[in-house]
Amino acid sequence: MSRKRHVVATVDEVAPGASKRVTVAGRDIALFNLGGEFFALANKCPHESGSLCDGRIIGLAMADEPGKYRLLRDGEFVKCSWHGWEFDIRTGQSWCDPSNTRVRAYDTAVEKGEAVVKGPYVAETFPVAIEQNYVIVEI
Repeated sequence: MSRKRHVVATVDEVAPGASKRVTVAGRDIALFNLGGEFFALANKCPHESGSLCDGRIIGLAMADEPGKYRLLRDGEFVKCSWHGWEFDIRTGQSWCDPSNTRVRAYDTAVEKGEAVVKGPYVAETFPVAIEQNYVIVEI
């Protein structure tokens, strides 16, 4: 089954370390920018359906012993806005229950505008050029 590609945003609409809520084919999706890499997750925590796009983007706090913490993978996890369940933005994997719980992850791509919308176009005699890069979500 072939997946359809959907243009959801320009690259500059989602700042590094931020997210944007988009709707693709009726699906509520959280789009994240991790330092120029884009990831898309279903915008619904499997615990009680809280919005992940409204959650905080965090790192992974690890401790080898009490009182000695270190932060790993800063900005690569999202914490559900309702009950704090944490998910890996790159994969959708739950940090709270990794063997049983995950959020649906969608493939993304960044492509130049002219690759998304073939051109150049001419309207009356004025050429149209596409200059932005766009984020693509595949479903």
